[in-house]
Amino acid sequence: MTSAVEAEGVAGEVEGMAGAVEMEHWRACAMAAAPADRGAAEEGVRLAYRRAGLAEPERIVWAGSPREGVRLVRSLPEAGPSVREVIRTAPWAAERAWLHAELGASGWSAHWSATGGRLWDATQELVDRIRGGVLEDLAAETGESDAEIRLILLDAVLGQHDAPWLAAFAPQGAPLDGLARVCRNAGWWWAFERIAVVCERPVALHRDEAGRLDRGDGPALAFPDGFALHAWRGMPVPGEFLAELRTLTPERIRAEENAELRRVMLEHYGYERYLSDSGARPLHQDETGTLWRIDLDGDEPVVMVEVLNSTPEPDGTRRTYWLRVPPTTRRAKEGVAWTFGLHPDVYDPVRET
Repeated sequence: MTSAVEAEGVAGEVEGMAGAVEMEHWRACAMAAAPADRGAAEEGVRLAYRRAGLAEPERIVWAGSPREGVRLVRSLPEAGPSVREVIRTAPWAAERAWLHAELGASGWSAHWSATGGRLWDATQELVDRIRGGVLEDLAAETGESDAEIRLILLDAVLGQHDAPWLAAFAPQGAPLDGLARVCRNAGWWWAFERIAVVCERPVALHRDEAGRLDRGDGPALAFPDGFALHAWRGMPVPGEFLAELRTLTPERIRAEENAELRRVMLEHYGYERYLSDSGARPLHQDETGTLWRIDLDGDEPVVMVEVLNSTPEPDGTRRTYWLRVPPTTRRAKEGVAWTFGLHPDVYDPVRET
């Protein structure tokens, strides 16, 4: 016979598994890089209008990206006034207030941390980067102030990127089920009295192990209409810069005036290769390794310790590691000790691994 305590434990495990599945569902929505399901998304849009007590939009217009979405919004004066406040803002606030009242301040905080908070940082990075990319492209295209563009972007319902909040609210019915349906099937969208503008999702999304936008041979984020963002380990870079990485030379790296781009070049080229190809000489050598220094104009020098692993590989070879250390380092042992958080006078391992 199963005891009440055992039954409670099993129920808790089942609930936890269900919660994990639900979280993965919303994570997949937020990071989806595939064509929108237009039929399902349009059903969600119409449902969101009805839930807000509004007539359905007369037309739903599709855009290939948020950039094209902003262009369409600016070209549709017949769309009428924005109804985002009643469709998204008001029901959002009501749902959050209800949960806060049910759970209390500390309960709500714990609930958010276990649900939407787990998706927030990565999703918000995408939102911020998309907004920045649209602002940059359209400001360059029109030569106008970005104030109007910024306001249009802030008026968007974020579709798939509303996933963190929907994960916390877990909508099963009114008033958020329409918004949730759009989130599952499309990208950003704008709600106006007579017309809704809905965007396609990205068709490519590349991130590193830390969740940052990252790709060395093309766009890290791309939409079907050609709007794209390029990044290297989270840092925005021009697309033409990435194309140049394949033909780098030490001379080109030294000639780069932008310190951040030069660091990207060094990471891509490889510090060991750069030291070898540039004819660098070691600063110091002792039983722990060899200290190297790369002086860079307008930036702090790169100082690294070359360490030979004392434990051989299965084939008998010994792997070399490169440790980035502070620019003030003057001795190899000092640099290795720093990586362990130790003073060089007390760093004296019996066996290095």
